[in-house]
Amino acid sequence: MTRVIVCGASGQLGFELQRARWPANFEIMPLSRAQFDITDAAAVASTIATVRPAVIVNSGAYTAVDRAEDEPDKALAVNATGVGHLARAAEANGARLLHISTDYVFDGTKQGWYVESDPIAPLGVYGRTKAEGERQALACEGSTVLRTAWVYGVHGNNFVRTMLRLARERPSIGVVADQQGCPTAAQDIAAALVKVAQAVLDGAANRQLFHLTSPASASWYEFAGAVFKASRHGFAGEFRALSTDQYPTRAKRPANSRLSSASIEAVLGIRLPDWRESVVEVVRELEANAQ
Repeated sequence: MTRVIVCGASGQLGFELQRARWPANFEIMPLSRAQFDITDAAAVASTIATVRPAVIVNSGAYTAVDRAEDEPDKALAVNATGVGHLARAAEANGARLLHISTDYVFDGTKQGWYVESDPIAPLGVYGRTKAEGERQALACEGSTVLRTAWVYGVHGNNFVRTMLRLARERPSIGVVADQQGCPTAAQDIAAALVKVAQAVLDGAANRQLFHLTSPASASWYEFAGAVFKASRHGFAGEFRALSTDQYPTRAKRPANSRLSSASIEAVLGIRLPDWRESVVEVVRELEANAQ
């Protein structure tokens, strides 16, 4: 059996990795942070040496973007130091590490789509710690880093679930319209990671960085509108477009988070579905589960 450890198994991507269609000879070992604390170097080294996985997928992270401004040490421990522990343990035991990163490593000032070779310039603690996590992962043999963005799904806290809840609770909803990104379904990322895992075990993409998002972009306002349209309940209230200045947050967000995934398509033949198709599936499942 080809053993795969999934770190961050209780998160929205970890949940989808457990539901994904893996080859029959793959054994998935989901580990939550409570079961496997990557900030503990000794525990990481011991677990990897004992389990001997072929692949480690690090889908967990400290993702509280605003709170990270007040808890930089905690964010650094999970998003960077812990990634280093995983990468070195993977290298020592001949495993491949697939590490998930973020669009927040960019400052959002580029006019076009970001590619992997563009210089990073994170705006806040979260982005800086994720950038350091990328560096630590790629310092080791056997690591592949995949940046994604605007992740949503049927599990965990995310934008789609928030919009559906607000549509039930409020007569008026305002959503930021001057930030652009690529909404990306967790189920689509998980399906792609199955293919990436198979590719890296065949020797591909060693110490490489890829973007992995939906090929289509939107503003948060456009994304919310698509969620309401997909919902069988819709939203009949007032739907307002806001500027970033009208919706201040503790941490600054990049105005442009559009990531080009042309590289991973060219190298590994992987292309994610258009988010406008995937969001319909996610909303339908969420509403079916709510019955």
